Amino acid sequence: MINVLVADDELPAVEELAYLLGKDDRIGVIHRASSGAEALRALNTETIDAVFLDIHMPAVSGLDVARAITRSSKPPAVVFVTADEDCALEAFELAAVDYLLKPVRADRLAKSVGRISELLHDGGGAAPEMITVDQGGTTRMIRRDDVTYVQAQGDYARLHTADASYLIRVPLADLEQQWAEAGFIRTHRSYLVALKHVQSMKLAADKPSVSVAGAGLPISRRHLPMVREKLEATRIRPQA
Repeated sequence: MINVLVADDELPAVEELAYLLGKDDRIGVIHRASSGAEALRALNTETIDAVFLDIHMPAVSGLDVARAITRSSKPPAVVFVTADEDCALEAFELAAVDYLLKPVRADRLAKSVGRISELLHDGGGAAPEMITVDQGGTTRMIRRDDVTYVQAQGDYARLHTADASYLIRVPLADLEQQWAEAGFIRTHRSYLVALKHVQSMKLAADKPSVSVAGAGLPISRRHLPMVREKLEATRIRPQA
């Protein structure tokens, strides 16, 4: 069970988030704080695995609380919950696990709890790799493991996630080399896919394809042998 702290200077926001968290079977005790100072006191007196922090709280902000947490010997996971997108870069510099925008959707919150659960299960390992992208004049931070596939667009690459797509000025060939160890494989001159997001593959000689997050993508003849090899490496076999 994950014991959490919800901190927001607006009481209705605290109660709404606590209500949504309380519906998740993975959540244990839910502590509440109505200020940054109160959040710091709770962190010093209670056993807390994860903190859901509003950024804009008077006197002691959510960012101030997160900075204090980074100095802890056993820091809890930090999730920022805010109506403001402008602090995303600083939030992830503080090793935030996630960044939720208000109003918080139940399905998005569940994904965030899943990320916390994975982090705790891994013994508080390294934070996920974040990618800086620009969209509509706003700088955003996205997790690499949220990228389902990448599509080549000239000297650019379009990163596809479940919620949106982002154009970055990096050739697909460069990403193929940089992300190989993270489980991304080239299936076509125009596509790089994340194996963890693959739903199915059709490896027949005529029109081989791969289904990734609901998108049907082609597998070229040139890349088919490598795709077969990767797929075979993930196959479960009986013990000898």
